[in-house]
Amino acid sequence: MTPWLLCGLGLVILLLAGDALVRGAVNLSLRLGVPALIVSLTIVAFGTSAPELLIAIKAVADNADGIALGNVVGSNTANILMVLGIPAIIATLHTSGCDSRKSYVLMLMASVLFIGLAMCGTLTIWSGLILLTALALFLADAFRDARAHRKNCCGDEEGEVLDGLEEADPTMPLWKIGIYLVLGLIGLPLGADLLVDNATIIARMYHVSEPVIGLTLVAIGTSLPELATTVMATLRKQADVALGNVIGSNMFNLLAIMGIATFIGPISVDPEFLRFDLWVMLAASLLIFPFVFLKKDITRPWGFGLAGLYIGYLLVLF
Repeated sequence: MTPWLLCGLGLVILLLAGDALVRGAVNLSLRLGVPALIVSLTIVAFGTSAPELLIAIKAVADNADGIALGNVVGSNTANILMVLGIPAIIATLHTSGCDSRKSYVLMLMASVLFIGLAMCGTLTIWSGLILLTALALFLADAFRDARAHRKNCCGDEEGEVLDGLEEADPTMPLWKIGIYLVLGLIGLPLGADLLVDNATIIARMYHVSEPVIGLTLVAIGTSLPELATTVMATLRKQADVALGNVIGSNMFNLLAIMGIATFIGPISVDPEFLRFDLWVMLAASLLIFPFVFLKKDITRPWGFGLAGLYIGYLLVLF
């Protein structure tokens, strides 16, 4: 079987295993009595980032630092330009009614922090500790906001959150939860092995650098869950879910995934990242400023513009 087919197989396994892990973890937590608000803020967020995390760990262990870093930087760029652009082409994202200013500012701060650490040339375990500390502060703040919102809410907040979690099924039997967890825990490392190993082979076959493979093939693949979530949120007219999905995913990519990956080994930063790709990631993040602070909707022309910029970025890489 060719590396391309094995790469695609690895990606499919990753996506299916990630979905299985989220479903199992969410329903196990609910059966154990963990509040759904906490589940949505932690387990779902970490679960949907599991493919990127496993790829980063595998890549660092195999000394393929370019794929590990390229996957995160490329995914964050794709999340803004592709994941928001394509759904906006389908239907207008009514972001004017969302209040995501605080989380957006935190995402920008995480991006600047990450770029600052990358400028040292190597992401060490100390860099990882800084990133994970920032993540802990973010989660603590999110928990405080969630609890305050819950106290001020007059309706059945728990039920509303459960309705918003497609993975939540309070009646799911324990044996089925166990199957989801096992499939996720087995499938994720298997899919990561297939994808990273064969992406590296492809890079060598076509004399393409590992960072470019990470920024394109691997990054687009691991951004597909976010794209699917955002498309469904757009069709359901849930712009807050769409925008929050992108902002939250980008923060977890930078703080959690890269923070944990540094414990596997130091991650060398290719000079090209410092010259170009990290700044493209930051510029893409700044592009959604009008939709967050100026209460603008992401209309179809904006969607074409964002998607067009992403296609242009890919052409520059190749």
